[in-house]
Amino acid sequence: MTALETVAPEFPDTHFVILDAVVDLPNVRSVLFKEQEGSYLVGMLAAMKSESGTIGVVPAFNLDLLEAFACGYKQGAVAVNPDINVLETYIGTGFDAFNDRPRAVEVAQSQLDQGADVVYQVAGGAGAGVLQAAADAGKFSIGVDSNQNHLYPGSVLTSMVKRVDVATYNAFMDEQNGTWSAGTIVLGLAEDGVDAAFDDNNASLITDEMKTAVEAAKAQIIAGELEVHDYRTDQACPV
Repeated sequence: MTALETVAPEFPDTHFVILDAVVDLPNVRSVLFKEQEGSYLVGMLAAMKSESGTIGVVPAFNLDLLEAFACGYKQGAVAVNPDINVLETYIGTGFDAFNDRPRAVEVAQSQLDQGADVVYQVAGGAGAGVLQAAADAGKFSIGVDSNQNHLYPGSVLTSMVKRVDVATYNAFMDEQNGTWSAGTIVLGLAEDGVDAAFDDNNASLITDEMKTAVEAAKAQIIAGELEVHDYRTDQACPV
């Protein structure tokens, strides 16, 4: 049981929003994200940028949510290069791995030593160690959740942004307009809930061809012409 499941019933006239979890109460809005869709786009970019034909992904541990990121990334990479080698290595075995930056550096370095030239961090705070390892090695990394392109300009290829700001803004505006509702909302590319980050910090790393390919795939996903498998539906990845 989450803390909100205890607190929310005590304040029935207050509206609550929870992210990345579902709380089935009449005054709670649960917001989930299609992390696999945004990860598909950055996986495409990784495959297009890679010269070695090997890329990596570093989840904190084998949590279904993190595997959804990893699986989406793999699908995007394989769509670009069916023969690409995608390494996946966990930092640890539990939630403490999200804070183990030194271990994240070691894990990322092990992938770089195996030939990976782009590594995707899916490890919260510890993931900064993945970005650091790639920068130190003169290779590329991909940030997650927030736009981390600025942390190591010239090394962070892009970031898979999870638009918590959109979820929060929508909730406040719905409250203000009297249209707030409880229940579960899922935000993907179509809802501007996830995306690949492009800005001045990575402009020199992204070619027009790369960006055009990503925009085309994004349009296909939004139109329903391309479906990115969600690992959480069956605990399996098709690639």
